[in-house]
Amino acid sequence: MKEVIVRAKKKKMIKPTRQIALSFLAVIFIGSLLLTLPIANNGAPARYLDHLFVATSATCVTGLVPYPTVDQYSLFGQIVILCLIQIGGLGFLTFMTLIYVKARKRLSFTSKLVVQEALNVNSLNNLSHFLRNIVIYTFLFEGIGALLLCSQFIPDYGLFKGLYMGVFHSISAFCNAGFDIIGASSLVPYQNNLIINFTICILIIMGGLGFCVWFDIANKIKEGYSFRKSAVRIFKSLELHSKLVLTTTVFLLISGTILVYLLEYKNPNTIGGMDGGYQLMGAFFQSTTLRTAGFATIDCAQLTVATKFIMCIYMFIGGSPAGTAGGVKTVTFAVIMITLKSLFKGDDNVNVFKRRIEIDFLKRSLCIFIFSLALVVVGLFCLTITEEQSFIDLCFEAFSGFATVGLTAGLTPSLSDVGKIVIIILMYIGRIGPITMMLSFMRKSQKNNGNMVFPKGEIIIG
Repeated sequence: MKEVIVRAKKKKMIKPTRQIALSFLAVIFIGSLLLTLPIANNGAPARYLDHLFVATSATCVTGLVPYPTVDQYSLFGQIVILCLIQIGGLGFLTFMTLIYVKARKRLSFTSKLVVQEALNVNSLNNLSHFLRNIVIYTFLFEGIGALLLCSQFIPDYGLFKGLYMGVFHSISAFCNAGFDIIGASSLVPYQNNLIINFTICILIIMGGLGFCVWFDIANKIKEGYSFRKSAVRIFKSLELHSKLVLTTTVFLLISGTILVYLLEYKNPNTIGGMDGGYQLMGAFFQSTTLRTAGFATIDCAQLTVATKFIMCIYMFIGGSPAGTAGGVKTVTFAVIMITLKSLFKGDDNVNVFKRRIEIDFLKRSLCIFIFSLALVVVGLFCLTITEEQSFIDLCFEAFSGFATVGLTAGLTPSLSDVGKIVIIILMYIGRIGPITMMLSFMRKSQKNNGNMVFPKGEIIIG
């Protein structure tokens, strides 16, 4: 690996992390220009800053918008947004590499390194097959989701518009984007529709699990079917990464559902006005959308302060690596929690599922968590200066922007220009990853003292 990086430097090639960052910037810029065209707008075009905000939100699969998408943008503009969502969800470099592979061009080792960094995978083995499977699985999930959603939208909107709405919302849900073309109320009109609720939830979860987890589960199920293994044995045979993702995701979904239900079941402005069974479904939907999807079946502005605070924490955690979700990722959160548990027990090693987690992963997890939290705090501080809103609503907006969730307590349309720029920066960094952002534009110092061993010094902690 080091030899590859050295060769790339000698050829004066852009390092992988910078290519990822610049590719997203390019897509955002092109998308914002397309959205400014008169053909993309209904009536008078909005300001360029608003179009840039929407393009960033779509490419970074967030879902925050200064105005309802269906009101401002024509069919052409909506299709542009849909393309930005799909490209942003899978990654521009993923599409370009797949096209390159389809053209039967041989990828250089450096190009593979870039895609590996973009997909956040550890191996370069059979990368072209991996990319093809990503696209196949993506369109499979989105296609099935679109069919289920169409069955509900067609009776309400007619054949052609119903088909279009089914496809749009399926892609938006799978890519964890949270864009809708229903109106300012998001999915509130369908809060009691079982098929729409659970279809959107499943798409969000599948998109947020990560590509590596899909393939690992699929392979282990095939092996388990051949050898007639039980579900428990299949789970035990999964890779450590998949186990951490699945257990953490299930924990977050269940705990989030319970907390939202307990905090909101008496609130008549949210789930309190629903029947008992629909209350649980509403709570589950909101817990699921915190995996960075951004859809809502209730008015988030009417949530209690406690619920908004809890949601900020869950949004910050986000989805899983190598997927379409944002946040610091479930595995990062899991590794930190497991490390704390080991410290409290006095264990010398950090072990989980009969496997040891190396110190490098612990350092990376802690770095991501602290750096991400620092970015959100800085962004929140800026918003407290520029916006005259309640602190909890500003927190909600900042965490939603960074984690690319897209939920809002109604602040987005009223943000100042500086506030919109702050959210744009948070969305961008949140999508490409704080570590990727830091490494992309950081100049390496000529002096490297990181590996030097100095005399031990004594400090006092606590």
